[in-house]
Amino acid sequence: MKKNLFYYLFVMLFTVGVFASCSDDDEPDYSQVIEQDIAGTYKGTLDIDLEGIQVGKDMPKNITIGKVDATSISLELKDFSFQSLNLGTIKIEKCVLQQDATSYSFTGSQEVDLTASGIGKCPTSVNGTVNNGAITVNLDIEVPQLNQTVKVVYGGSRLSGTESSDAEITSFSFDTANEANRSVIEQPVINGNTITFRVDAAIVAETPDVLKTLVPTFTISDKATCSLQSGVATDFSADVTYTVIAENGTVKEYVVKAPVQSSVLKFTFDEWTTVGSGPAKHDEPLPSDMLASSVQGASLLFLFGVEGFPLYKSTDDVVAGEAAAKLVTMDTSAQVSRLVPALTAGSVFTGTFNISSAMSDRLSCTRFGISYDKKPVTFKGWYKYAAGEKYIDGEGATEPEDVKVVEGKVDECSIMAVLYEVEKDEDGENIPLTGHDINSSPRRVAVAALADGTNKAEWTSFELPFEFLDGKTYEAGKEYQLAIVCSSSKDGDLFKGAGGSTLMLDELEIIGE
Repeated sequence: MKKNLFYYLFVMLFTVGVFASCSDDDEPDYSQVIEQDIAGTYKGTLDIDLEGIQVGKDMPKNITIGKVDATSISLELKDFSFQSLNLGTIKIEKCVLQQDATSYSFTGSQEVDLTASGIGKCPTSVNGTVNNGAITVNLDIEVPQLNQTVKVVYGGSRLSGTESSDAEITSFSFDTANEANRSVIEQPVINGNTITFRVDAAIVAETPDVLKTLVPTFTISDKATCSLQSGVATDFSADVTYTVIAENGTVKEYVVKAPVQSSVLKFTFDEWTTVGSGPAKHDEPLPSDMLASSVQGASLLFLFGVEGFPLYKSTDDVVAGEAAAKLVTMDTSAQVSRLVPALTAGSVFTGTFNISSAMSDRLSCTRFGISYDKKPVTFKGWYKYAAGEKYIDGEGATEPEDVKVVEGKVDECSIMAVLYEVEKDEDGENIPLTGHDINSSPRRVAVAALADGTNKAEWTSFELPFEFLDGKTYEAGKEYQLAIVCSSSKDGDLFKGAGGSTLMLDELEIIGE
């Protein structure tokens, strides 16, 4: 009897051990699969539904899958937001994994604490599948504050970890040769995640829909994609958002602001008038009520045996249109006297030339400025320059012996614009700045000046911002004058420079707002 009892006890224990052993062997172990094929970052898009209403479609997003143990994974969706509602980071700490033929499914649920984002605690459930690097996820997030459930459907693919994270707009511009972009007067500037540009207010007023058909050209980081296409007509009458997605799913948004509508004061030098006759016959740029030059005084130098002029109309060397302005410094040191300066620099400026002052006070001949009722922003245009060979100093010279040759000195051109305050005389007329004080008057408010006046063999564009002087601001309603002053010799007002120095100008513009 004892023997039989011992035998039965032995068989029972053995059986239990066998079953226990079999149970341990049947427990799945997905460790290797999780580590090699499932865990990692996935790049994809999500759709968001709020109580039957779709509030998000194809929104780019990455999710992260991590290993928890041999049969479970974690899921994390960072910075989840839609329609200005930021739910923060959604993380399910444990989702049970199960093999279904060649794919794997997972389910999980927990209360996600979103208190930090002001949402509170949200019961959340998830289910999904992973198959050959592709993942689908369904998330149900109950938001007590809304008394609604946010449903998320996600689809993506697993990244290798070697993908680029660059998601930049590297250039953004408008081809102004394209008629659709004719209103653009200042190319876009990328500042962080914001892009700004300017259009001509007059064109927009005439054709309001011109902003709705602008065609931008832009480039993005290599291997990145963008929500909008380059070279396609786009409505810029309001802000436009460009979403750039890097190869690894990194998302960066750029906002192209609705353009600033600015006024444009432009001098193309396409129209000229012929003045005088005989040796004094010369061309002057139009409009004559806005533009003046040193040619008006120099046209009388033929009386003293001087040939040529300091300003010419150029038709065979232009940037655009029919003509350009050619400014030439004249070395008249051989004929210098109390009536003839040692040097006459080629100049063109906004304002008037007062020839009656030519004999008594040459610097008072140039009366700079025209009325201007905008805040100037940019002075732009095109130029090329070639300095003359012999630099002379003719300041104060009244005879040839007074003129000095400055060895090694190279001439430079000058291009600038000055905004200055109006000061009226007893007749109520503005007292203009002249060659005496255009560079020094306390009435000056803002200046845009070319820093590099050296040789330029080819046409070169310039775009100069107006810099407001210390203590000066633009005051709407106050009266101002705007002086554009260009010279073929930077120190020509002091009768210093090189004969033959030549400055070419075309398409000058003042952008104001």
